[in-house]
Amino acid sequence: MSRHLATKGIAMASTDLSANALFDLSGKTAIVTGASSGLGVMFANALATNGANVVLAARRTDRLEQVRGALPEGTGSLAVACDITDPEQIEAMCEATVSEFGGIDVFVANAGVVAEGLPAIEKTPPELFAAGIAANLNGTFNCLASAGRRMLAAGRGSIIVISSITGMSGHRAYPAAYGASKAAQIQLVQQLGATWADRGVRVNAIAPGWFPSEMTNDLIGIPAWQARLTEQTPLGRLGEQEELVGPLLLLASDAGSYMTGTVVPVDGGWTSTSGSSPYSDEVAGIVTSIMPDGLGMPVLPGS
Repeated sequence: MSRHLATKGIAMASTDLSANALFDLSGKTAIVTGASSGLGVMFANALATNGANVVLAARRTDRLEQVRGALPEGTGSLAVACDITDPEQIEAMCEATVSEFGGIDVFVANAGVVAEGLPAIEKTPPELFAAGIAANLNGTFNCLASAGRRMLAAGRGSIIVISSITGMSGHRAYPAAYGASKAAQIQLVQQLGATWADRGVRVNAIAPGWFPSEMTNDLIGIPAWQARLTEQTPLGRLGEQEELVGPLLLLASDAGSYMTGTVVPVDGGWTSTSGSSPYSDEVAGIVTSIMPDGLGMPVLPGS
């Protein structure tokens, strides 16, 4: 064995490789946007359980206080009203975090919308497409820039964007603004991950598949829709929210210290396959019935 490898082996042997040490967030401060419901609540609890102070941000302050009250005992916490489409509110959220806890170590960009619903893509109202881009792309960028400035000044930080598998490839008849904005989020992660790496700030993304949440429960609750999803997922089931905790903690903690510009799909194998099947007549009928004024009915040749 070379002296280099032997020295490396000694260094590794002296490192604490226990999960408790690798994933420990004690003394760190994390912001979670979209923390009033769904995945945001779970993310906040996971970070707090592993030692972090947690700043809960969302538009619904009454819900934030409920989430805050349910965090593990002894958690340093703060609830901040924030609409991510308003840059001034984003700045206020980050400033309140620094004022309360001294800095920002982890930022989880979780807030997002499916503004347009499920119209036939060619019938997507322009104002709803714009609303989806405003929240998911513009809002996410403004969050990352605001938190990033403070992290860069401190020389450290981890940003985690909650993107989606819909941003990694084309998905037949899915909302166009949502997919486009999630793809743009992934490019932001790659761009900022590369740009900020030499100044100590890591930027990564988690791309969930289908999980139960406030955003998805109405569709998941339809048997034909759920059957379609499970048929397209190699593991043959939907995800459980807790299955996102491991990737979150990996990227937030020192366990992921050599990861930046990375997208981690958590999707039951969905992105390992090629192609997607068309809607069954039943699912197509559901989509058509959900959208008002015929927006869900595709434009067909000769119509």
